[in-house]
Amino acid sequence: MPDFTVRVYGILRNANDEVLLSTEVFQGKRFTKFPGGGLEFGEGTIDCLLREFREECDVAISVGQHFYTTDFFVESVFAPGVQVINVYYLVSLMQGQVVPEIGADGQVFEWVPLAKLSQEMMTFPIEKKVVRLLQEQLANF
Repeated sequence: MPDFTVRVYGILRNANDEVLLSTEVFQGKRFTKFPGGGLEFGEGTIDCLLREFREECDVAISVGQHFYTTDFFVESVFAPGVQVINVYYLVSLMQGQVVPEIGADGQVFEWVPLAKLSQEMMTFPIEKKVVRLLQEQLANF
């Protein structure tokens, strides 16, 4: 039976037209991605995202529309033999919430102007595709 991991991420955009990125180290590997993390048994994707933002950033968010779900095969960098499926939502901060520069687990959060966001900033292939999709969406406005 194949193994899968489901991960849920939020694309958080602020009033300055910037998006939030997270840089962290796990198992000796440094990587940059959108904030979020692993779905736990018994929770839905939105509950997961609310929990992840609370744990990582100590902020409350509102989850908006679904943006993208992985549509190609990706094997986990951290667990060979495990397929990664990522789900992305557009999210916004609840009023009065401020994202810290450094999160509870030592993650570093950075606001990047959407116009300067590039695939090269992201570590993993799924996030690179999400950046491409965001850029395509911007070009249509």
